[in-house]
Amino acid sequence: MNFKELARKLETICAINITPFYDDTKDINWDALEENIQFLLKNGTEVIVPNGNTGEFYTLTLEEAKKETRRVIELVNGKATVVAGVGYSAETAIELGRDAQEAGADCVMIHQPIQPYVTTRGAISYFKRIIEALDIPSIIYFKDPNLSDDVIKELAPLEKFIGVKYAINDLPRFRKVVSEVPDEHHLAWICGTAEKWAPFFWNAGAQGFTSGIVNINPDLSFAMLRGLREGDSRTVWKAWEDSVGFEDLRAKYNNGNNVVVIKEAMEMIGLNAGVTREPVDPLNEGDRKAVTEILKSWSLFNVGQTL
Repeated sequence: MNFKELARKLETICAINITPFYDDTKDINWDALEENIQFLLKNGTEVIVPNGNTGEFYTLTLEEAKKETRRVIELVNGKATVVAGVGYSAETAIELGRDAQEAGADCVMIHQPIQPYVTTRGAISYFKRIIEALDIPSIIYFKDPNLSDDVIKELAPLEKFIGVKYAINDLPRFRKVVSEVPDEHHLAWICGTAEKWAPFFWNAGAQGFTSGIVNINPDLSFAMLRGLREGDSRTVWKAWEDSVGFEDLRAKYNNGNNVVVIKEAMEMIGLNAGVTREPVDPLNEGDRKAVTEILKSWSLFNVGQTL
């Protein structure tokens, strides 16, 4: 496997697919998952990330997480790069990662450790242990501002460490770590906070960004990507203006709305997303109205019936 080539494939939109649940049982609706993946593929998505936070990874059992990764790999069938989310304890992450690589995943994304007590040296050991235990390469999800960027710098020489989903919205800090990691390590730098922050991270050294909006309005997401690649600032800022209200809505309640806004927007336009699992509630009436107005501004009502 050419790890450098795979790192370059991540320099695009990393689509975080949803995990649809039935309204009554909250079991996974596998048919709706297939619809979601096919929607992403039909709209040109090149990287799909099952078991991301938009996929409600932390609400899934380990068996559900394994099954979702395997199902996504089967559905993608080589048409896109599959980056499987793994996490929890190091042993659990390795178990999930080995299952993903056996199923044919291209790469894993190691979630930020969720333990309440984490040190920088401990985080380095955590990520390194997982990276070295797998045959396929890893990217890390870096979002705790209390951890030093030394985590990234010390891991950078590892051959199977190929990218960072950087989700700390501190642009001087991000630029500094990008400049301090030698180019010879060929890391893919990915803005981990979606369209709202993508233009800023791009100018600071990112080459791609994550997206939840791509599950609803891929034209908007890809317009931003094209604009960034071509240096077309008018297109970039038009896409930013169209997306920022939606992303602000997702960020409400300390990001508590992050997934439910995506799912309820999908349902409103005829895409089968289902409900969220606890600890996330449905949107309140005010937020639902705000989603409706945004979808109207995007001219997306009834799009689900024409796919």
